[in-house]
Amino acid sequence: MTHLVVHFEIHASEPQVLIDFYGELFGWTFSRFGEVPYWIIDTGEDAAGVDTPGHGINGGLTQREGPAPEPGAPINGCNIVVGIETGVDEVFARALALGASEASPLEDMEGVGRGGYLFDPDGNLFGLMSAVMSDGTNAMAG
Repeated sequence: MTHLVVHFEIHASEPQVLIDFYGELFGWTFSRFGEVPYWIIDTGEDAAGVDTPGHGINGGLTQREGPAPEPGAPINGCNIVVGIETGVDEVFARALALGASEASPLEDMEGVGRGGYLFDPDGNLFGLMSAVMSDGTNAMAG
């Protein structure tokens, strides 16, 4: 029996700010779920669901019910890492231009790929990861 992650949630002090940020950065679409301050996030084609196999997952965005994380505070919960097929450096730079801040710079990791972490405009930590290293080789290739 497998136990795959099939959903993630992002907490937002100002939901529209993060809807705009993630929509612009990744092309994700957001749909309001009923009358509650909750939005379903569609991350794109081939996303997995509870009963649907896929290569990624969809999520949700919800109104934060407390203060945003303080700079330098320890991670409290899980964070997400978004797979980038190519151009992770460009996506990282675009995130910074859209209001993110760097948590840890992009770096090549032998056998893993190229990745780094950012804080979104509300202080949530998220990562970017690509199998393509800075020299153009694929870290996951045989």
